Amino acid sequence: MRELQNVCVFLGSSTGTNPDNAAATVELGRELVARDMGLVYGGGAVGLMGLLADTVLKAGGRAIGIIPRSLFAREVAHQGLTELVETENMHDRKAMMYERSDAFIALPGGIGTLDELAEITTWRQIGLHDKPIGVVDVNGYYRSLLAWLDRVTEDGLLNEQNRGLVNSAPTGAELLDILSADPTGAATKWDN
Repeated sequence: MRELQNVCVFLGSSTGTNPDNAAATVELGRELVARDMGLVYGGGAVGLMGLLADTVLKAGGRAIGIIPRSLFAREVAHQGLTELVETENMHDRKAMMYERSDAFIALPGGIGTLDELAEITTWRQIGLHDKPIGVVDVNGYYRSLLAWLDRVTEDGLLNEQNRGLVNSAPTGAELLDILSADPTGAATKWDN
């Protein structure tokens, strides 16, 4: 069993139109607090990001926001966090989020969420870290991405071990169980 003190969550800076995404965000926030796990996220007060931080804080949990200076005003940085860190740029933001976290979860989001998920998975694939990664597949939100990972594995462009680096579950609670069980060791070989 792996002890997860802080979990980094990648998710949308807008709320979107599907209420199931907001419900899954609230569920994950409550689950983090129930398990005494701190939240590390992008630092915004808006969208699903703000909803997650507010849920964690209202339940008595810890929320660490990390936001680049250029987005500080645009994303309306959350001012009520346990800790708010301002970075020089997006690269520094992601690096600090990764350093401060023991696991990584993607909830529904857009291009930024996909970028963060892809980068942290690549870093694990090449052996820069061995922290577990997963997606909360809210009503099949990540079905196409997971199918793509299966396809590139079938086509020999990704080996089976590296395919296993991205875990999935329909709820945050189930995904936290998987990530806490310490799935898959770090894979440093990407050739078949």
